[in-house]
Amino acid sequence: MTTAPIVGSLDQASFDANAIAIIRGFAMDAPFYAKSGHQGTAMTLAPLAHVLYSRVMNHNPADPQWLNRDRFILSNGHASILQYANLFLNGYGLEIGDIKGFRQLGSLTPGHPEVGHTTGVEVTTGPLGQGFANAVGMAIAESHLRAQLGDDLMNHHTYVLVGDGCLMEGISHEAASLAGHLQLDHLVAIFDDNKITIDGALDLTCSDNVAERFRSYQWNVIECGDISQDCDALEKVLMQARQHVGQPTLVVLPTRIGFPSPDFTDKHAAHGNPFLEEHIVRTKEVIGMPNEPFWAPTEIVQQQREHALTRSKDAYAQWQMKAGKKSAEIAAYSSRENVQKMSSVLPVFGSNESPATRVAIQKVLEEAAKVLPQLLSGAADLTGNTGAKLNGENAFSSSHPEGKQLYYGIREHAMGSIANGMALHGMVLPVVGTFFVFADYMRPSLRLAALSKAKVVFIFSHDSVGVGEDGPTHQPVEQLASLRIIPGLQVIRPCDGNETAAAWMQALAFDGPTALVLSRQNLPIISDGSAVETGAAIIRSVDQPDLVLMGTGSEVSVCLEAAEILASRGISANVVSAPCFSLFDSQPADFKAQVLPHDIPIIGVEAGVSFGWEKYVDDMVSIESFGTSAPGAQALEHFGISASNVADRAIQLHS
Repeated sequence: MTTAPIVGSLDQASFDANAIAIIRGFAMDAPFYAKSGHQGTAMTLAPLAHVLYSRVMNHNPADPQWLNRDRFILSNGHASILQYANLFLNGYGLEIGDIKGFRQLGSLTPGHPEVGHTTGVEVTTGPLGQGFANAVGMAIAESHLRAQLGDDLMNHHTYVLVGDGCLMEGISHEAASLAGHLQLDHLVAIFDDNKITIDGALDLTCSDNVAERFRSYQWNVIECGDISQDCDALEKVLMQARQHVGQPTLVVLPTRIGFPSPDFTDKHAAHGNPFLEEHIVRTKEVIGMPNEPFWAPTEIVQQQREHALTRSKDAYAQWQMKAGKKSAEIAAYSSRENVQKMSSVLPVFGSNESPATRVAIQKVLEEAAKVLPQLLSGAADLTGNTGAKLNGENAFSSSHPEGKQLYYGIREHAMGSIANGMALHGMVLPVVGTFFVFADYMRPSLRLAALSKAKVVFIFSHDSVGVGEDGPTHQPVEQLASLRIIPGLQVIRPCDGNETAAAWMQALAFDGPTALVLSRQNLPIISDGSAVETGAAIIRSVDQPDLVLMGTGSEVSVCLEAAEILASRGISANVVSAPCFSLFDSQPADFKAQVLPHDIPIIGVEAGVSFGWEKYVDDMVSIESFGTSAPGAQALEHFGISASNVADRAIQLHS
């Protein structure tokens, strides 16, 4: 197919041809000059992306954060130049210099789309399948807010573009299953069915029937045939998907990777190997565009941008008028006043209580649900076990989308990514829970939450060998250290109910995701919670300490008991609770030296590996092996997490 661009013409055919030519030119030129990138997918999908931005989606480049905008997610984020080209054409702030800076240091056009970095990018994508699950989260957030606020304020669609790689990754199975169950009919996924992977043809590794698979998930499936280069047919199918009620929709779109290159169409080399100059020349001849790097005549670009501003103008103005009448309701979902109200209803636990911190967080969340309309809490089939249960709240479902209790099923990997999508949608604060050892299933989602600054609260309960009889498969030992090394993930392990309540407030204040690491077993109330604010603080102080016992979580009470044993033997010890290392590291040097003096020995106590503690302590009581199947108290004793052993080790260190 050859469609020659007609510069300056105002008719629909030339409008489309000009845009598609520019997108395809960028798709070849940007990777060529960067000597890095993926042109094949962007080339063949240029008509689809153009139709989405110019005919289907409601969006406003003048207000990129419009609450009721349609969302576009490029799950196969390696095709980032496709999105950048459309953001350029539609006036989202990218200019030709940004396209020329593709994949270069400090550019607005990095190798994969990054939310918060490039205007118009909704989520950070790249690890395949994550964007698809993010889209499910955005659709959940939209459905919930539409039920809460009314469809005059919230009524938009989420479009996600996925490839074979996204659908081969296991996360897509989990997310698609939940989306179909919840009947998320404002979700449209477009499957770029090009039957190519990096290694070669898809049939090397996969023979799935994607359409039947999604039908089994209760999705509406449209197999649209060979229309990938027909703008009118694409618009018709996408509008059909948009109007479907009662199910999410998968559009199966057969494509030819690298089209219309005479050298690389349908070849896996088109995926990630930048074309040579002669390949680009021949392809531009086929397209009918000048052999000019980054061809984008000013009059064409201006025409495209004016169209983008005018096509949703009326819908945007009508929404603004309606939103003005409900401004207080909208503001409540992000109001600082509501967070301040939270502090007044925050549970305070007395010395006569001894809740497990997983029990304490449930009491905190139940109070939070009364003052924070944005709260949506749920877990991966462990709702009551983890403390993510909101007693008295309806379950979120297709018939009750206003419900604040979300059941994810046994889908940890998707749950984390779905929560990221919900958070990045805005106006929703997702809380998700599972056993701490299963954070391993969520590692990619946790990393992307931190990278994206997605405000998600991850509850991880059953945080040590105190889990007990389930044994080493369920007893986390290395997970705390592994989460603490993720930049931008706030990890808090409270020692009791009051630190748990304070940890929740710290999570609300933090600009990004927080992991709350909580106990299965009951813990005495030993603090006022103030150590959370500074990350670590002295909770037992003596005038002239001989040493410091530093612990986290359930081990802080062990340190207090050990301090009493030491006192009976004439050794004075301060006890430090250190619920959050990253917060403590951010404190002034003089405060840190006061908590952890340089001139006396410091011993750390944690029921996990010692990695990361070396910068704080001189010796460590830790667990450097996998756990064992035994009652929790016995398991802790077996591994030396006891007051007597800590006291003995402290005496050795002191002497």
